[in-house]
Amino acid sequence: MTAYGLLVSPSHNRVYAQAAADLVKAELAVFSERALGGRVRDVTETTIGGVPYVTFSAEDLTETDLRLLSNLSSLYALFEIEDGLLRPVTILPLDLFGSDLLTIQKYAGKTNEYFTKLLLNVTAMATGAPMELVTGRLRLLDPMCGRGTTLNQAMMYGLDAAGIEIDGKDFDSYAAFIKTWLKNNRVKHQAEVTSVRRERAVLGRRLHVTYGASKELYKSGETMEITVVNADSVAARKFFRPASFDLIVTDAPYGVQHGSRPKGSQPGRRGRPELSRSPVELLTAAVPEWTALLRPGGAVGISWNTFVGRREELAGILSANGLEVQDSDAYLGFRHRVDQAISRDLIVARKP
Repeated sequence: MTAYGLLVSPSHNRVYAQAAADLVKAELAVFSERALGGRVRDVTETTIGGVPYVTFSAEDLTETDLRLLSNLSSLYALFEIEDGLLRPVTILPLDLFGSDLLTIQKYAGKTNEYFTKLLLNVTAMATGAPMELVTGRLRLLDPMCGRGTTLNQAMMYGLDAAGIEIDGKDFDSYAAFIKTWLKNNRVKHQAEVTSVRRERAVLGRRLHVTYGASKELYKSGETMEITVVNADSVAARKFFRPASFDLIVTDAPYGVQHGSRPKGSQPGRRGRPELSRSPVELLTAAVPEWTALLRPGGAVGISWNTFVGRREELAGILSANGLEVQDSDAYLGFRHRVDQAISRDLIVARKP
């Protein structure tokens, strides 16, 4: 049995930093349960040399196992602990690009990029083949993608990603950002915005980006894709093929910075449907569409504000659509306070 110490990234914002250690402990528990055969044990917080660490013990970790652990959302450095001394462990994260891809965007209501990575990770762990996060090539959809934080994390991991966003300004902002970022970082790519038409009617706009991790890979045809549609998420099947995604990862409207417009809601003063503070109605309408896009063995992960929706309500929606909600102790350890109006949690379910 080998003892390890994990140094939590010091670059969190103040509020998230208070929850970071507990969140990474829960994330470790999910990794252990779903991908590492329960070999990670004794997860706790320990002070070494006056510095707090998340420590754990594990046996027979392979190089592939360590590659997986290298992608823990809050991992800054990893050490073996022996006789009170720390021996650095070389980490091999999946990251293909610099961290500015995730951090450079600043706007009100942006989900913390560390939490976005955590949500993607624990959703991937719920799939039928969790180690494919590091050994395969998963395809991800964020059906309420905003300005693309989840899409950028998928890009860091080298995943093909797609998004749907109803807000035209957010769609335009993401299109402008990703084009500029790719150009400034000299990443070989092609990007264009086109109209999506069906029977002469315009259903929405589509951003399609093809890029390579290097010039050589791009020239050889080994490329990755990002596709974003400016449309309503409850019409997801109009834009993507059934059973075409391994992961659906999204941040539900919190009812504070963002509301939701459930299908069939009544028009407001300006003719648009009234905003609802609760994501429950929206998810009731949208989850059947999302489930149809998920491959067997795939998983959906949703984060939400518990002040405007109960876990039992979301679990009921997912179960009613034939999904298996992950409710082990490991998956119940992610609730944390964001501010006075937001208590955030996540729920994950797998498609049989």
